[in-house]
Amino acid sequence: MEDIPTQPQPLLTPYKLGIFNLSHRVVLAPLTRQRSYNHVPQPHAILYYSQRTTKGGLLIAEATVVSDTARGYPDTPGIWTKEQVEAWKPIVDAVHAKGGIFFCQIWHVGRVSNKALQPNGQAPISSTDKPLTDITAHSPPRRLQTDEIPQIVNDFRIAARNAIEAGFDGVEIHGAHGYLIDQFLKDQVNDRTDQYGGSLENRCRFALEIVEAIVNEIGADKVGIRLSPYTEYMESVDSNPEALGLYMVEALNKYGILYCHVVEPRINKVGEVSESAQSLVPMRKAFKGTFIAAGGYDREDGNNAVAENRADLIAYGRVFLANPDLPRRFELGAPLNQYDRNSFYTSDPVIGYTDYPFLEPNGNS
Repeated sequence: MEDIPTQPQPLLTPYKLGIFNLSHRVVLAPLTRQRSYNHVPQPHAILYYSQRTTKGGLLIAEATVVSDTARGYPDTPGIWTKEQVEAWKPIVDAVHAKGGIFFCQIWHVGRVSNKALQPNGQAPISSTDKPLTDITAHSPPRRLQTDEIPQIVNDFRIAARNAIEAGFDGVEIHGAHGYLIDQFLKDQVNDRTDQYGGSLENRCRFALEIVEAIVNEIGADKVGIRLSPYTEYMESVDSNPEALGLYMVEALNKYGILYCHVVEPRINKVGEVSESAQSLVPMRKAFKGTFIAAGGYDREDGNNAVAENRADLIAYGRVFLANPDLPRRFELGAPLNQYDRNSFYTSDPVIGYTDYPFLEPNGNS
């Protein structure tokens, strides 16, 4: 056991997130789990999320598909049908029963898909018709026509309304990691010549139309967004990520949304942490709402980020997956379980899902 600090750790201090009273600043990051068979959330998710719930803790659900064109992976949950909404309700209820705050991350993969997952075997839709390099896994996309874009915005709006109907406290718009919104944002993917391409303002238009539609539907106090201007996931790269990030947060201020959740520049490819001279501090200073940082954080790093006012909250992914009682382990300075990467995306309802051990009552693992 490490020494238990005498002063409360910055990560374990309370925080007022809009109308929500958080008891600590350790957030469950959205983690794709692929255990929602046929895109319907399953009863085993009740245990998985409730295991990771603390009173006054914020959880962000795994990326949840907004429509039948938004699918990119097997067995990811959706929230576009009545059956899906009903299936989410007991999961959300279990989190609320333990005093947690639960947001649903809503998602469209865009070109990161295969026609086998698309309605009628059609091509995936995107900002572009440029395919990803790996054409065995991903089918060449079809560029959305200008007049089709409002329909996609509407899919996000309906998904947000459905999330509230399912009992979620709010939604996080997935604008990161090379998926559809990021495909519009980044100039190395977006090659459009209409009002959704070219200038920074035009490339950000789609994302901001989605934000506006959802704010109007469920209220700004229930809306967050995740951005990753610096990452290069799924071949989505921008030539000036700092300008993109700053433009987005300044534009988001006009809508008064609850939070912005941003992936650190040091995370370039999935699961890889590298040194970066760039920082989220300019975005943090410019954004008027709550700022959540994610990407490669451990206990010490998270405490420092909060202490130095570089973020209000820190989202933890793989370590929270492997340590369902992560806030308690941080509090006690207890050792952490190692995560098993091999079981991240299996469909098993237990292994690598609900079988990671908790600390014993005496604090030993």
